Amino acid sequence: MIPSEGEALALHEKYGSNERIVAHCKTVARVSMAIADEFDKRGRRVDSKVVLAGALLHDIGRTRIHTVRHGFEGSEMIRQEGVDERVVEVVRRHVGAGISSDEAKTLGLPDLDYFPRTLEERIVCFADKLVDSDNVRPFNSEVERFIKKGHDVSRLLALKKELADELGTDPEKLALRKINQPQ
Repeated sequence: MIPSEGEALALHEKYGSNERIVAHCKTVARVSMAIADEFDKRGRRVDSKVVLAGALLHDIGRTRIHTVRHGFEGSEMIRQEGVDERVVEVVRRHVGAGISSDEAKTLGLPDLDYFPRTLEERIVCFADKLVDSDNVRPFNSEVERFIKKGHDVSRLLALKKELADELGTDPEKLALRKINQPQ
């Protein structure tokens, strides 16, 4: 089952997500859909239902834990709800800009690959990096945050470049332009 927007929000309610988590997920969904729509316009098929559900649910694990483990926890929560495995993987793989299985072990995560692989996973992962709380912000803000925390910035930059190469334009500028257009 790929949850609709209403079903995803009902899962947030069921698990006790606070307003801040829900607002953040809704904003990430708006940014994700702006990018996904542009891929569709350019002839690259994106499963918009997976993108929307994955974006809306990507931080549901924060109801249990506020560490890097929230992606894994959230994926397990929605897997138990019978959510489509493609959405489960979006939730699991959105953290950082990818975590190797070796790094996962060091971080206390199950020995799995946490790199966003599919286009849908990469779109949601990237969109999440453009959103702080429920505010869309420049990508460079996330790059600076990664540097301060000692994270691998090359993965973050590679994610943006990969999407830009596939899209034929800068996904950050595209998302900011679309989000800031009057509805």
